[in-house]
Amino acid sequence: MTALEGLLAGPAGDYVAVALMTVATYLCRASGIVFMSRMRITPRIERALRALPGSIVIATILPVAAQAGFSAILGLAAAIAVMTVTRIELAGVAAGLAAVSLARLVGL
Repeated sequence: MTALEGLLAGPAGDYVAVALMTVATYLCRASGIVFMSRMRITPRIERALRALPGSIVIATILPVAAQAGFSAILGLAAAIAVMTVTRIELAGVAAGLAAVSLARLVGL
């Protein structure tokens, strides 16, 4: 057993794991800032960076919705539609939850 395994298996293992994940997250964010501060932002790179958050959300949500079934896809569609019209995130969340609840209530 290595020293790290022994430390993680001990009583403070959860705290050590969270601390290590915090350091890793900070280093990922800080390295991104350092690298991007040394890069010239062209219009092409700027468009890619603007599209990135949406891509990450879709890549995270779509597989979960597909696995959860038709009611989740219906809720996702309702949330997207309401957020597109209103530009209010909370309204989109409420519409998505309502759509999923109603779809499950009627057995979809």
